[in-house]
Amino acid sequence: MGVTGVRETDQAGLLTLPGGATVRGRRVAEPASPADFALLLAPGPEPEWPARRIRWPDFWIPADRADALDALREAWRRAYAGERVEVACHGGVGRTGTALAAFAVLDGLPPARAVAWVRSRYHRRAVETPWQRWWLRGVR
Repeated sequence: MGVTGVRETDQAGLLTLPGGATVRGRRVAEPASPADFALLLAPGPEPEWPARRIRWPDFWIPADRADALDALREAWRRAYAGERVEVACHGGVGRTGTALAAFAVLDGLPPARAVAWVRSRYHRRAVETPWQRWWLRGVR
């Protein structure tokens, strides 16, 4: 337990979005405390809680743009409804960082600011590729 009585695994990867909702980013195979909803961006174990998987190749962009945007909006709405939402990919950096930046865009940040924002608050290498940065321009 940490100083505040919250387990460290509950705090790892937590990010408060610009609009105030909290989400968790992580590696898909990493043990995690239960969430209410998981957005999975890579193959891997299914959590015991409700989840939705997006086909999103490593270092690339989602295979189905409409499905990805629908899933991101669903996760974003759930976070703002007070649910514990997590986003996970294989390494927990590129695709996860891109999804977290997409949440920041949905909160009103321009894509370039969203990338810098998520890199400063989640992981310095989040949104790893130029195509992931380009893809964020179409998030609405």
